[in-house]
Amino acid sequence: MQLHQLTAHEMHDLLINKELSSEELNNHIFDRIEAVEDKIKAYLTLTKEGALERARSVDGQIQSGERIGPLAGIPVAVKDNICTKGIRTTAGSKILSNFIPPYNATVVEKLAAAGATIVGKTNLDEFAMGSSTENSAFIATKNPWDTGCVPGGSSGGSAAAVCAGEAALALGSDTGGSIRQPASFCGVVGMKPTYGAVSRYGLIAFASSLDQIGPFARDVTDCALLLGVISGHDPRDSTSAGYKVPDYTTFLNNNVRGLKIGVPEEFMAQGISPEVRAAVERAMSLYESLGAAVEYTTLPHTEYALPTYYIIAPAEASSNLARYDGVRYGFRAAEVADVVDMFMKSRSQGFGPEVKRRIMLGTYALSAGYYDAYYLKALKVRTLIKQDFDRAFEKYDLLLSPTSPTPAFRFGDKVDDPFQMYLSDICTISVNLAGIPGISLPCGFVGQMPVGLQLMGKYFDEGTLLRAAYTFEQNTDYHKEFPKI
Repeated sequence: MQLHQLTAHEMHDLLINKELSSEELNNHIFDRIEAVEDKIKAYLTLTKEGALERARSVDGQIQSGERIGPLAGIPVAVKDNICTKGIRTTAGSKILSNFIPPYNATVVEKLAAAGATIVGKTNLDEFAMGSSTENSAFIATKNPWDTGCVPGGSSGGSAAAVCAGEAALALGSDTGGSIRQPASFCGVVGMKPTYGAVSRYGLIAFASSLDQIGPFARDVTDCALLLGVISGHDPRDSTSAGYKVPDYTTFLNNNVRGLKIGVPEEFMAQGISPEVRAAVERAMSLYESLGAAVEYTTLPHTEYALPTYYIIAPAEASSNLARYDGVRYGFRAAEVADVVDMFMKSRSQGFGPEVKRRIMLGTYALSAGYYDAYYLKALKVRTLIKQDFDRAFEKYDLLLSPTSPTPAFRFGDKVDDPFQMYLSDICTISVNLAGIPGISLPCGFVGQMPVGLQLMGKYFDEGTLLRAAYTFEQNTDYHKEFPKI
């Protein structure tokens, strides 16, 4: 097994045993990027000089006998809608193509404090709006398992980078499934934490009541390590929760005996491919054989999740994206007649088609005469969806479903049909509407393409999700598979 195929915790062991230096490790990752990046196109910006400087600093700590943390010297990729001081941050959009933030996001500060090396900024659907990474203004990231297929979205670059061995770990953001769905498509582990568990300070906003930053990893142990580093209260984020962050690695027990697992019928219904259903049913049987109680349940308002999401998210996006006016920062149209013309041309030329579509949807839903009929009603239905989960968690420790109704689809298959593209997130958006945590992990293959299993948990009960995911992982080998690129 080559270095880039190792997990972060395996890399850490090599570092502390002085079998490998962090500089050697990071140079190997950059060699890997050079070898496969022209096929995968995971990155928008690479930060080799800064990464190697940090790696040498970690090597100095090790040589002087200091005890280093589990992420020190480990190569991490960061989604390009997370601000990095002095490093271009585009959100995948032409309108921010020349934006260099003057500050770091809180999660980036936490990575730095943990000693991690940031190797680059990964590609995404523009402003995180999409399910395939085809909406990026710059490049289309490819799925490492089949470069004719999409990697999922919007965090497709982060998922592909971890899958292809171009980073040991990565950060993404999840507004309606944008970590879990690409994790499923690329056969890696991806987690959306409880809303408020990870600071959103420095995350370029899409829909503020739904967005959440979370980890990508090769296995559940790495996911737990990265989650522990980035979680915690941040006074700079008014939605950040004040809670004591546990050591998530203490939940990594190969034991689900006594756990009660509910399987929402609505997530296994029409639209789920037979092969995906079969893979998820095998996972259900495995959990039963390991001592968990697994049964079908119902979340009756699930049928309203998609329309609810596509009113709330565009409404918040239309408000958040009003700041991109060509005046203060970002792209400005060159030839304009007056200030109004500048606003119009800057926005029409700077935003891509999907972003414009969602701004128009959101502006309409918030407009006079339609606010009550659409936005206010959607907020009420959101409450009903949350209450469905509340009732389910009175009986079950966690819920189980497919992450996505299908494996990764081919480029171009859905790009001209927005509704079919939106259906890619049918299993994930309810989790964001309710604010609960969810994790995707590999549970099988359809042909050569991975299938993701989604586990959903109670508020701030990421530990139970990690325990159940770790147990599944310890009793299967799907996470050990590596694509041939």
